[in-house]
Amino acid sequence: MPADLLFTGGAVFTGSGHPLSGHAVAVTGGRITAVVPEAEAAAHIDERTRVVQLYGALLSPGFQDAHVHPVGAGVELLQCNLTEATDASDTVARVRAYAEANPDEPWILGGGWSMDHYPGGAPLRGLLDAAVPDRPVLLLSRDHHSAWANTAAIRLAGIDASTPDPVDGRIEREADGTPAGTFHEGASDLFSAVRPAVDADLAYAGLLRAQRELLALGITGWQDAMVGSAVAGIPDPLQAYRRALDEGELVVHVVGAQWWERGRGIEQVDEMTARRDTIAELGREDRLSLGTTKIMVDGVAENQTAAMLTPYRDVHGHDTHNHGLSFVDPTLLRDYVTALDAAGFQVHFHALGDRAVREALDALDVARAANGATDGRHHLAHLQVVEEAETARFAGLGAVANIQALWACHEDQIDELTLPFLQDGAEARQYPFGDLVRHGARLAAGSDWPVSSADPMDAIHIAVNRVAPGVDADPLGGAHQRIDLVTAMAAYTSGTAYVNHRDHDTGHVREGYLANLVVLDPDPFSVPAEEIHRSTVVSTWVEGELVHPRND
Repeated sequence: MPADLLFTGGAVFTGSGHPLSGHAVAVTGGRITAVVPEAEAAAHIDERTRVVQLYGALLSPGFQDAHVHPVGAGVELLQCNLTEATDASDTVARVRAYAEANPDEPWILGGGWSMDHYPGGAPLRGLLDAAVPDRPVLLLSRDHHSAWANTAAIRLAGIDASTPDPVDGRIEREADGTPAGTFHEGASDLFSAVRPAVDADLAYAGLLRAQRELLALGITGWQDAMVGSAVAGIPDPLQAYRRALDEGELVVHVVGAQWWERGRGIEQVDEMTARRDTIAELGREDRLSLGTTKIMVDGVAENQTAAMLTPYRDVHGHDTHNHGLSFVDPTLLRDYVTALDAAGFQVHFHALGDRAVREALDALDVARAANGATDGRHHLAHLQVVEEAETARFAGLGAVANIQALWACHEDQIDELTLPFLQDGAEARQYPFGDLVRHGARLAAGSDWPVSSADPMDAIHIAVNRVAPGVDADPLGGAHQRIDLVTAMAAYTSGTAYVNHRDHDTGHVREGYLANLVVLDPDPFSVPAEEIHRSTVVSTWVEGELVHPRND
């Protein structure tokens, strides 16, 4: 039967194993109908067939991002966007320029500043006061675990030297206790009552902008790691997804991870079940589903809130009493995860420190003992510091390692704000992807955008090399933590499709599967490992429709 579309002239990565050479892929009615030797391709062509010549580029399943925040990312692109700032002075200049260009905005909001641009990772309010003296300013850090405020914002929020640190956060302070300008983790919520919320129209515009950005990177599906709750002034992203679905603008397929509010309890399971079922009743689970719960177990290492088994050190190398924060009591975490697993939910953990990883795996162990093996496909995201004994537990518990590979290399934030404050030997346990693979763990991959770039090829380059392009450094954690290109590509395609319960029709180039595809040039399998980052997206296809052409 003649195809609507036929790809020919390049290798085909099918989602696992080494790419096929000398094969063509036929698409009809939005699905892959044949993967055949080039010699048989003519049988699938007639005058209506669109033939796509690859000219040596690679055809791959569309990428899927296992941990991303598109609505917030899109909104930040439309607000004061600091992600491209090169240093502290450039950051402040961008804030000043944005404020001058938007004189009618009552607050200057946005984010993307880098902690490594400031001493101790904590910028001061005075820098913002000088740039914007007449209005409150509140800007999230690139990793979204800290906020930077000017004096006007701090005063409006009623925060002063007498304001205690919340149990789930910390206020950076001047010598007399006055807030210095940086607010970590839950301390950022002290502004919630006064900061203006993002309205529904801006959130929707942010989603559509983010979708365009992600499609341009070959991403045809994702798991949104925070829906069902308003966070950092962004309304519940579910509203934007529903609107995009109703207006026919949601091109990709999305799994929404419902946000577990750590100040509440097990009653949330019933609420999440009702929300999941309401979305399922729409009959559009090909585009939107809510079968996942996101639990944030700990914070991040650079502000010393990641939960660690050993104490952080101070600037002099001495042990402190700080082991980071467990945002959910470990005993309660086990109860919550057991209840969610029994209710048919997948649990998506933020687990960055080694103690957080242990607490998450312990919770899964208890849930399995209570419920038996389920098809939850639970996954742990970030996994920065993991004890070797814990890497061996993933496979037995059916837990997926959700990796953010872009972070697995030496760069300023890890070298200046993290490693000096961890115990000796901690570098060897940073992002131990190689150990996870050797112990049989399944991998999925994501970006955590806008925390860092959403480009899968940038992340895949680092997963394979453990060194950023053009950087002369040793591989972070040692060369044995590298993974091969086949494994890295699979994590971003079939691996995330598995996590998203979409491996029955996406994540592979296989007959009967949706024609969600990406074309990469040069073929990353054809270049030396240190040049993988040169591979970029030529075109992205969703159900056989061209949704992103590269315009050269």
